[in-house]
Amino acid sequence: MVVSTYLRKTQDNKELKQNLNHPMKATFEHMNTRRSAKRISMGMALTLVAVLAHPTATAAVSAVNLGSTSGFAVLAGSGITIAGAVNSTVITGDIGTFPTISITGLSNLALNGVNHAGDGVTQLAKNDLITAYSDAAGRSYDTNYADGFALVGTLTSGVYNGSGSLAISGSLTLDAQGDPNAVWIFQTATTLITASGSNIILTGGAQAGNVFWQVGSSATLGTGSEFTGSILAYTSITLDTGASVNGRVLARNGAVTMDYNTINVPEPCVTLLFGIGTVALFAGRRRLPVQALVPARIRMTRHVVSVFSSPQ
Repeated sequence: MVVSTYLRKTQDNKELKQNLNHPMKATFEHMNTRRSAKRISMGMALTLVAVLAHPTATAAVSAVNLGSTSGFAVLAGSGITIAGAVNSTVITGDIGTFPTISITGLSNLALNGVNHAGDGVTQLAKNDLITAYSDAAGRSYDTNYADGFALVGTLTSGVYNGSGSLAISGSLTLDAQGDPNAVWIFQTATTLITASGSNIILTGGAQAGNVFWQVGSSATLGTGSEFTGSILAYTSITLDTGASVNGRVLARNGAVTMDYNTINVPEPCVTLLFGIGTVALFAGRRRLPVQALVPARIRMTRHVVSVFSSPQ
């Protein structure tokens, strides 16, 4: 009996040693090591991109936190109207409207995003819009303009306030002076109106995601105008024929009206890329898929999609 037990234990030990020395074990360990190293390398690369882009720059003005509103290209309070022909308006980003959930002319829209209509996502975004609007409106301004002032020339980062309405009649240049985190906040007590053919130019590393327009009543973008930034309007927003927006049109209480327009939600700024890099490093250490930790709308942007779609 003792001899039999001894032989069984000896045989079990041999099998254990064989399993431990099995060539597949080394293969699996090598594969796991490569995957972990790839994730860590990816995280380091994204983090270095963010740091090396401007290692010492600090923004004097902090960005407005849009919360869950950030994924919306169009958000309204009393409905959305899309004029024109089939697929004549192109939107990259989500859309929604609440409490009035009517969307007229939906067949005229080519949507690269989600139509949330008046669902829970839209309702949460509307609440976050109210918070963001109050934040932007409450900032202390650096420069004050008289009612009806037309913004022209070149402006560096700061908070610009219009005691009445503000306008853009030609070309307005926003210069970040090498700081990718530079922020512009424009406050209007009443309306924002852009002239036909007017445009906003970004230079010096300026990013559309860091430009915010708090409008006390309604905004109107003129025919063929090229607009940059997120509009946070208290009432309504109208895009005339052919106007384009590199940003967001967010109306608290009124409607959003479009006609042959293009709207694109801005891509992540350098600060956000730094955060994504940190997440990737964490995922590599924990052997988690990065996709599980990063929102889909960030993964879809063209500058980082190639990283996340690389073989694991």
